[in-house]
Amino acid sequence: MRLMSAETFKYSKTITLESGQKLHGLQIGYHTFGKLNKNRNNVIWVCHALTANSDVMDWWAGLFGENDLFNPEEHYIVCANVLTSPYGTTNPVSINPLTQQGYFLSFPQVTIRDMVQVHQILAGHLGVDQIKVLIGGSLGGQQAMEWAISQPQKIDNLILIATNAKHSPWGIAFNESQRLAISTDRTFYANKPDGGNKGLKAARSMALLSYRGYEAYHATQLDKDNEKLDDYKAASYQNYQGEKLVKRFNAYSYWYLSKAMDSHNVGRSRDGIEQALGTIKAKTLVIGITSDFLFPVSEQQYLARHIPNAVYSEFNSMYAHDSFLIETEILTKTIADFLDESLDGKVVKMQTA
Repeated sequence: MRLMSAETFKYSKTITLESGQKLHGLQIGYHTFGKLNKNRNNVIWVCHALTANSDVMDWWAGLFGENDLFNPEEHYIVCANVLTSPYGTTNPVSINPLTQQGYFLSFPQVTIRDMVQVHQILAGHLGVDQIKVLIGGSLGGQQAMEWAISQPQKIDNLILIATNAKHSPWGIAFNESQRLAISTDRTFYANKPDGGNKGLKAARSMALLSYRGYEAYHATQLDKDNEKLDDYKAASYQNYQGEKLVKRFNAYSYWYLSKAMDSHNVGRSRDGIEQALGTIKAKTLVIGITSDFLFPVSEQQYLARHIPNAVYSEFNSMYAHDSFLIETEILTKTIADFLDESLDGKVVKMQTA
């Protein structure tokens, strides 16, 4: 039986976002698993990806679980729902305490740094002064990187998976195309919780193409009936995945989350990207996926070159970018090897898996 707590923290102070806009009545949804030990040195903090939630045991099972590498018997595992996401943290469909109406498209601009500011507020509330392992993939990796730069002394080990130092023009183009799909749904401007649902369905369908790729679709969605003229498996799959997200998410959160991802640039106001990465003090493992064409390995190799003494590892999988959620056996071995080395204070050389 796991020691789990799903809670909400209400912050009484007003926060100032990177844009200069203010946010009042901040609420943070989060999960914790296990207990903080007496030395307060067993914290594993997870930063989640775009449409995930704070229940890391659910969406990263195999890496996080009772019998997995990161388990609640040994560790105090924390995962917070990110700012703008609809799973417990303040987001565009939340009620604005100043107007008593939903924010919707009046929600303030949010960046990755704002998400990290919210994580840091929660860490203070939980009494977390030091993080043994800070880990994230994709958007989660962007958050973890920002945190390690903004508070370098507080992170012991940093694990960055399928992520980048600055969101690429390629990634921004994918996100903008999805926002264009959402904006063609006129209900998006109705400022209702279900506004833009048809556009969100189309956006999710587009996103999946960047998460997987040719090999995965050929392996899982190929029709073997040579006489077929319609109702293809791949088409049904796109519809199903789009509808699945609509049932659990909202178009406004998706819109703002994609904008936040576009904003990611660790070099902003820090004299450049390389200078910013050079301030990271955590022992760092960077993991790339050779089949990932949304966050290609050149981006992770760049991180490993410019983060002091970083270790680089990569692997191949037909699941492309989504592999960081699926290939947990590979991740377990790679991360366990790294932590054994780093926690023993040994020098770890660059490696390729």
